[in-house]
Amino acid sequence: MELKRERVREHLLTVIDSRRPGDAIPSERTLCATLGVSRPTLRAAVDELVATGLLVREHGRGMFVAPDKITQELVAENRAAGAPRSPGSWTSTVLELRTVRAGARIGRRLAISPAAQLVRVTRLRHVDGAPIALENLHVPADLVPGLTVADMEGGFYTHLRERRGIRTAHAVQSIEPTVLSEEEAALLDVPVLSPALLFDRTTSDTDGRPVEYVRSLYRGDRYRIVSRLALGEGATGDPATHGARAGAWWGTVR
Repeated sequence: MELKRERVREHLLTVIDSRRPGDAIPSERTLCATLGVSRPTLRAAVDELVATGLLVREHGRGMFVAPDKITQELVAENRAAGAPRSPGSWTSTVLELRTVRAGARIGRRLAISPAAQLVRVTRLRHVDGAPIALENLHVPADLVPGLTVADMEGGFYTHLRERRGIRTAHAVQSIEPTVLSEEEAALLDVPVLSPALLFDRTTSDTDGRPVEYVRSLYRGDRYRIVSRLALGEGATGDPATHGARAGAWWGTVR
């Protein structure tokens, strides 16, 4: 059974590679006849490709090649960070903007008292109109008095630089897999417990002062991370040093 399923999977991947995002693939009946397998075997392979974001199943319409995944390239610490490199149009919708107490955990991240006030901004990010990420941004309230939803529209770092005189210099970010809660899944338009990538970032200004803490969830079926590695004789500089620097990665900032 496992060999059959693998053969079916390889055939489906070939079909996907030969088509463009949004194109239909043959029906289950056609694929079963072509491959000489049962529907349960075919559906097991299809379910796997749907879960990993390569196929989309639409009730009553059939199966389609999924949209391209948004690709974020990881870069070393001596390069500037940027938004994900993708052909799509990125937009954001602010869901909530309010002032709250920092609390112990976020207070430690921002080097402020747990009782200090901070501005929390929750926004939903889209690519070509489809939800791709849920972002929770926290910034000390005394750095951005009077911050409004409109201030976020041109990009938060642009606002800090041009309106507040704050220049961000570096960030420490971690990336790890997770699953989405019921509320998160509803906002991102995916099933509950769908896989996601959790980005956890603390950003500091040119004086080394923490100015932002962000927790972002990116859909696992639409987003991927790509890293470039310099190996062997083709690498420039000290290989040991390069390896250490290449480990200092950046994620999405805007």
